Amino acid sequence: MSLLECFARRRPTFSFEFFPPASPEAASRLFATIAELERLRPTFVSITYGAGGSTRDLTHGLVERLCGETRLTAVPHVTCVGHTIAELEEVVGRYRRCPIGAIMALRGDRRADGSEGELRFAADLVRLIRRAEPARSTRLAIGVAGYPEGHPDTPNRLVEIEHLKAKVDAGADFIVTQLFFDNRDFLDFRDRCALAGIRAPIVAGLMPITSLGGMRRMADLALGMRYPAALLRAIARAGDQEEAVARVGVHWATEQARDLLDHGVAGIHFYTLNRSAATREVYANLGVADSEGLAAGAPTP
Repeated sequence: MSLLECFARRRPTFSFEFFPPASPEAASRLFATIAELERLRPTFVSITYGAGGSTRDLTHGLVERLCGETRLTAVPHVTCVGHTIAELEEVVGRYRRCPIGAIMALRGDRRADGSEGELRFAADLVRLIRRAEPARSTRLAIGVAGYPEGHPDTPNRLVEIEHLKAKVDAGADFIVTQLFFDNRDFLDFRDRCALAGIRAPIVAGLMPITSLGGMRRMADLALGMRYPAALLRAIARAGDQEEAVARVGVHWATEQARDLLDHGVAGIHFYTLNRSAATREVYANLGVADSEGLAAGAPTP
């Protein structure tokens, strides 16, 4: 079943995100993680793409391995920053020759030297992918990013929604959000998208906190992300006990997922940091064996 068909069923999708390993040892660890998560039968898995295309070949290699050695549906990231139009056309062409499920079309993080690329916005990349689509091919699904708490480069929230609508109008099929820890931010974002005429399914991005160090790193990477006071109090009660912090993180993510399902979310996307334990615990806490069972038990929005 294609991703477009999965979204058309109006049952929640469940997906994971990985980043390409930089060494043989890291690759072995990652595929051990993938073996654990493959049993949950996710709808798709996405593979990140380093700033300015720095992991382009690693990303493509991991995508090929996933397509050849697993039954998972791979969704590679592609970013505008650091690339010419010709390079992007070559990257997209390579992925079309793999049995991928979709492409995540992203602008990408700004490079340290301030340089960008020949395409400035994700909407331009969406148009490039659609324009290069072979006439007789099956339509390739395209995902784009959404920001429930606001994009750090676009403080005007009205303009931000206009930019998101431009991506969807250019041909994007679904939206995956930046991670968040307060569902009210996501639900308000979804309502504002609906008011703006954005009809694409919106997949919620979640990440179970597993350590204090990881929490601080994510605060640096996801600029503007908010940790609710209730979560901070729970983390404070755990002190410096990493196992206790991880239990808090899994519990919080479980309650987020349960509440999102109750509110008819289109899908949940787990940022795994190439680990499986926390995500598998969240699934277990929701009381189902795999994503198909979870989807079957969820309400239809």
